[in-house]
Amino acid sequence: MSNTASGAQGFYTQGILLMCVGVACLSANDAIAKTLTAGYSPLQILFLRNVIALPITIVIALFMGGPSALRSHRPVAHLLRGALWVGATMMFFTSFIYLALAEATALIFVAPFFITLISAVFLAEEVGWRRWLAVLAGFLGVLVIIRPGGAAFQLIHLLPVATALVYALLMLSARWVDPRESVWTLLVYLTGAGALLSALIVPFVWVPVRLGDLWLFAGIALFGTAGMTMMTQAFRLAPAVVVAPLDYTALLWATLFGWLIWRESPDAMTFLGAAIIIASGVFTILREQRQAGS
Repeated sequence: MSNTASGAQGFYTQGILLMCVGVACLSANDAIAKTLTAGYSPLQILFLRNVIALPITIVIALFMGGPSALRSHRPVAHLLRGALWVGATMMFFTSFIYLALAEATALIFVAPFFITLISAVFLAEEVGWRRWLAVLAGFLGVLVIIRPGGAAFQLIHLLPVATALVYALLMLSARWVDPRESVWTLLVYLTGAGALLSALIVPFVWVPVRLGDLWLFAGIALFGTAGMTMMTQAFRLAPAVVVAPLDYTALLWATLFGWLIWRESPDAMTFLGAAIIIASGVFTILREQRQAGS
């Protein structure tokens, strides 16, 4: 094996490891958030998470990208993206109050299909019939999980799906950002905009923070920031086709955390629906990578 090939393989391995650990960190972030929803509004959780995480994010951005990482050429774009992120996170955290962690996590996996749908309908991007089939299969997986019309169906099941829609808009909104800005700039301004926007509303839902919960708020900030940083770096070290499917390991972590903390046990239909969504998502990733390389 040549030195070039060996070096590339080393980067791929680092990317895979970073992605796996990053997904685990974000899953821990979600588990802590679900724990905190027992005593705090999702908005207050989001606000404190962002306030604690912002200085950490700034240090990471300076280390990875230098002073230029703190400079934005289109701050309004970041503010709009922050609004989308606040909306998506609030809906996702709210769903934790009513749904099992694994169930909510499985439903948010439909975000890539919303990206395809929005890109085709509103951005006039060409989408082949295979990707349309993958989109339909993904939404079939959602129907298997939520079972509309069944005894187990609740309207709250639609909240993670709505979260996935807003998250898809957030991903597509990256096109609004000036191309001269790095991913570290996006990370800093997304956290800062989230802190600013949530600060405007949080006084209406604020409750005093218990001393014993401070470590949980610190944990959600640390795990959330570490997860986003490692996943961002993973995509820089290895191709998306290698690391993107590993995002679905979040379902394993969500199932584990749900069982250990709340003794949640998703039923067989939830796992079947999640398997359909994951298989469709992996197919979409592979298909897009093949087209990009053709």
